[in-house]
Amino acid sequence: MELILGIDLGTTNSVVSVVQDGKPVVLGDGRQEVILPSLVGVDSSGGLLVGEAARNQALLAPERTVKSIKRRMGEDVKVPLGEASYSPQEVSAMILRTLKDRAEQSLGRTVDKAVITVPAFFTENQRRATREAGQLAGLDVVRIVNEPTAAALTYEPHPTRRETLVVYDLGGGTFDVSLVQIESGVIEVLASHGDTHLGGDDFDQLLLDLVAEQFLDETGVDLRTIPAARSRLLQAVEDAKKRLSFEPYTEIAEEFIAEKDGQPLHLRRAIERKDYEALIDPLLRKTLTCVDSALEDAKLTARDIDRVILVGGSTRTPLVHQLLRQQLHHDLHLEVDPDLCVSMGAAVQGALVAGVDVGAVLVDITPHTLGIECLGEVRGRPSRYCFSSIIERNTPLPAVRSEIYYTEYDGQNVVDIRVLQGESDDARYNQPVGQLRLDGLNEDAPAGNEVLVRFELDLDGILTVAVVERDTGLRKEVTIENAITRFRAGSRDEAKAKLESVFGASSGEQESRETAAVGEGGAAAAFPQAEQMLTKSKRLLAQAAAEDAEEMRSLIEQLGRAVEQRSEQEVQRICDQLEDLMFYLEDA
Repeated sequence: MELILGIDLGTTNSVVSVVQDGKPVVLGDGRQEVILPSLVGVDSSGGLLVGEAARNQALLAPERTVKSIKRRMGEDVKVPLGEASYSPQEVSAMILRTLKDRAEQSLGRTVDKAVITVPAFFTENQRRATREAGQLAGLDVVRIVNEPTAAALTYEPHPTRRETLVVYDLGGGTFDVSLVQIESGVIEVLASHGDTHLGGDDFDQLLLDLVAEQFLDETGVDLRTIPAARSRLLQAVEDAKKRLSFEPYTEIAEEFIAEKDGQPLHLRRAIERKDYEALIDPLLRKTLTCVDSALEDAKLTARDIDRVILVGGSTRTPLVHQLLRQQLHHDLHLEVDPDLCVSMGAAVQGALVAGVDVGAVLVDITPHTLGIECLGEVRGRPSRYCFSSIIERNTPLPAVRSEIYYTEYDGQNVVDIRVLQGESDDARYNQPVGQLRLDGLNEDAPAGNEVLVRFELDLDGILTVAVVERDTGLRKEVTIENAITRFRAGSRDEAKAKLESVFGASSGEQESRETAAVGEGGAAAAFPQAEQMLTKSKRLLAQAAAEDAEEMRSLIEQLGRAVEQRSEQEVQRICDQLEDLMFYLEDA
């Protein structure tokens, strides 16, 4: 069987894959590291360094290291590397040759053909430069494939029906979003927009500037002017950024990072996710503008989209998920590792070129969102039944996620954590999974005392929940067996009905949170119907004439209040009115 490598030549990292036994497999080095940092350097004796070795050297000798060369592809320039200078194609060829060697060592055979991916918006010059880099590396480049096309192939090589996908690719140095249509093995990019200078590198720079400015204010030393210190700080903020994708806060600690008046200076800085996300929010807003432009060019709306696929390590940032959900109103798919899926898709393309049948990639995921009940907003109104998600549906397993919550009142010395599964923002519609109590909190703390809630979900569906008071380190945890499988056994509607049976008696500070037996009909049917009606009516609102739209908005508002008040008769009455109005709209 002819083997054709699939290579994702990335700005920050590069990956090589191949199809074996009908499945794409990512190839690693001797230490089973599958991601190769896209850095090239030379050591003090002139020896070539590629990947992790070059990344490590960059801490001490950044002047002998080249990074983010993908941003220069297609330019007629030379970049210095030690005592010599090289074109972007030549530097990229060093990365590609390392990937080729890695693949041959892993496979135990020579491989000289490859499919290499590029951003969809790459110009012809950039594509030609990429092909030239492959040829310099000793590869016969049988195909240059758009990265969104490769990502789509990873998720579904043989779709049974036509699908329209949004592929949102936010990598280390580049961003692009593509509207992709896939049908009968044919993948067509309908529209693409992006930015060749927007990605994780820019996020790193913003975070580096923030920390460096604070250090300058405190010590009078600007770490950005000291090459070795700047390089150390850059790697520290890169690592911190990655941790902030899963943790609400982290710490940067670099000993002896500089000196002043003969005295060593140490860097220690706590970084909050909310502060980091505030820094990058303007850049992420630019990506949403690209999403809108791509939809407009393809003459599509969010309602025409079947799936949203996330590609690139930077898409792990929680704010990315939040903004895309608000923009597109779709679930987000990152079941296949966003760092690896482009390379795997390139391998699928290579296998198809070689005439090899390829199956879909299977990944263990959590089928439902896991979170807790807390104070917050439900349908725009303050509620004690807000469902706060911690591990989102479709997250690959194993998964670890943490969020920060706050005490409600001064001197609060106990918190009750109620763990649930489900997709509704109203906790009462979701399925209880378990609970625990942390008591002994600092009674001198005012309202807003920070409490960390950490979820760890393993491949066997065992969920470990830990609760930690941030200031004191007070901690308690509980293990919940079969957190996934127990919910798979029952339907979502049954779970909703079970939790809807008794929430009508009273409200206020001491509302009962106990669940009663499920009755037939009544609220068990009315409230799920209301949620479906709200979703459907909001979708049709844009199609309504001015007079009908005004009536619909009034009914939607009334229905929201009726659900909040648990008024079954009122919910049913308003649902009937909305149903009549929407029947007229759909029939028009």
